[in-house]
Amino acid sequence: MDITNLLRENIRRLKPYSCARDEFKGEASVYLDANENPMNMPYNRYPDPLQESLKAKIARMKNVRPAQIMLGVGSDEPIDLTIRIFCEPGQDNIVAIDPTYGMYQVCADINNVEYRKALLNPDFSLDAERLLAATDERTKVIFLCSPNNPTGNLLNRAEMTKVITGFKGIVVIDEAYIDFSSENSWLADLNRYPNVIVLQTFSKAWGLASVRCGMAFASDEIISYFNKVKYPYNINLLTQNFVNEQLDYEPRKKEWVNTLINLRNKLAEQLTHFHWVEKVYPSDANFLLVKVPDADLLYGQLVERGIIVRNRNTISLCLGCLRITIGTQAENEELLKALKEIL
Repeated sequence: MDITNLLRENIRRLKPYSCARDEFKGEASVYLDANENPMNMPYNRYPDPLQESLKAKIARMKNVRPAQIMLGVGSDEPIDLTIRIFCEPGQDNIVAIDPTYGMYQVCADINNVEYRKALLNPDFSLDAERLLAATDERTKVIFLCSPNNPTGNLLNRAEMTKVITGFKGIVVIDEAYIDFSSENSWLADLNRYPNVIVLQTFSKAWGLASVRCGMAFASDEIISYFNKVKYPYNINLLTQNFVNEQLDYEPRKKEWVNTLINLRNKLAEQLTHFHWVEKVYPSDANFLLVKVPDADLLYGQLVERGIIVRNRNTISLCLGCLRITIGTQAENEELLKALKEIL
């Protein structure tokens, strides 16, 4: 696949901004090239625009090459960049499963790109043929979230493969919740599918939502366009250093993940004992989607008790559903206590 044929013409011609840290690589004793204040080291210096030290560490952990990584301000930045790089405003369109993460449509709307929804099956499974039927010659990007939000389920790998191989554009696989899943990541397949972008994040399993650091993995060529279009210093020095330090605690992250999976499974089982719970959907994420008779009423009653869940009642296929994030053992018990008092 020739990725350049998918690019917006202005992106193909774009000459990226060249910052001081791009033009000089290496170490020096005196830096007088970037109009920086010479006081207040090290925060007076602009950060590495390509985050090379952090990427090298991530690359070893993820078994990819640094040239296959783009770091963004959360996953939202690479989502937005993907649309800006490949979709001509007012002409092209993107297609995404429905229901799914709402930021795909927000980014499409901001960029004046048509957003098309392909409904999942009633059990939230993916129908590749239905999704591909929603595309046309102006479709540049497909978004697949797996495990999906808000449904919590993995998309069938065979159906996803049909989409990847049957579509002549970019397929973004959002794996924000992959650490909580029984399925392997698509990272191992990057070299096989040059049109795939895999998104992951430090917000969920790593417990770093406030730090705002996401990862996009793709071919060297796609990453080169991300680097060409992104703002030069998108990841600040504090974030780079802090995330770099946190990567040394991967065993702790794995322990957190195992704990949350056990708590998720326990909470799912406990919720089934409430006779009014119509369904607790299977989950490969750090949350549960729960169907109840009156989601609006129950949501309001929980708010009155200081317990905040997410009301997904108006989302496609999620009528009557609340999305419940897995908390600590104490938080989950407080939720269950409130539910017993309410109902």
